[in-house]
Amino acid sequence: MLPLSTVLCPSDFSEPSRQAEKIAVELAEHFGAQLCLVNIVPIRALLPHESGFPFAVSEHEKMLQAHAGEKLRQLAKQITTEGVNVRTILGHGDAAGEIVRIALHEKADIIVIATHGMTGWRRVVFGSVAEKVVRLATTPVLTTRGTELETLSNA
Repeated sequence: MLPLSTVLCPSDFSEPSRQAEKIAVELAEHFGAQLCLVNIVPIRALLPHESGFPFAVSEHEKMLQAHAGEKLRQLAKQITTEGVNVRTILGHGDAAGEIVRIALHEKADIIVIATHGMTGWRRVVFGSVAEKVVRLATTPVLTTRGTELETLSNA
């Protein structure tokens, strides 16, 4: 595992993710590793009552992907100015599964991912992508914890 050559950092562009990005950048700088920034666009199923809606799901997904891709490029541009070699990867589908799949495909040495610090009913309802990544990944995972207050203020 050491020295690191590829650091993978999923981002949902939240404040907790920004904290994870900072750690990932430091690791990449320290080891001269490539940083892979990842965002996963969820697939949204069309509900039966929406079938008459003129806005096609594929158009909606394309817009989401374009928006996420642009945000990833902006983030990468900021980090590149710090002297880190950055690649962006846009996935789609189940966030945890995609993160693990991308980490394997990219031969990542470590995944740096933020938790959102949710507890109680919020964690039950929204789940924890980071927790699922920790359970599913064969790659070492470094989690950083956001506070529930940060998460709520960004909602």
